[in-house]
Amino acid sequence: MTTTKRNLFDKELQIRASLFKALGHPARLAVLRYLAEIKTCFFGDISDELPLCKSTVNQHLKELKKVGLISGTVEGTKKNYCINPLKYKYLQEKMLLFLEEIKPSDSGALKDPECTI
Repeated sequence: MTTTKRNLFDKELQIRASLFKALGHPARLAVLRYLAEIKTCFFGDISDELPLCKSTVNQHLKELKKVGLISGTVEGTKKNYCINPLKYKYLQEKMLLFLEEIKPSDSGALKDPECTI
């Protein structure tokens, strides 16, 4: 039985990586921003808002749905997507916790010229 390198890391890091990966494309961020602005929308509306074809938008929606950041319902022939508030809160907590865990010391960044942004 083979083990993927992903399995070498604890479950918490794997969960965070999946969530953060879903945020790793500008189209997905645009979808989330759009959904946040209008609170809910139909698939056709989302594809009209992005400079991508419908099949590409559909793939990005699939990735966001896979990690639970958006939820969708079917109304006739249309799919209605919205941000999942529970998963949003979960992501917010995990992101803030992770940022706190990796917070650099102020003194180290100020002394090392390679640590500039």
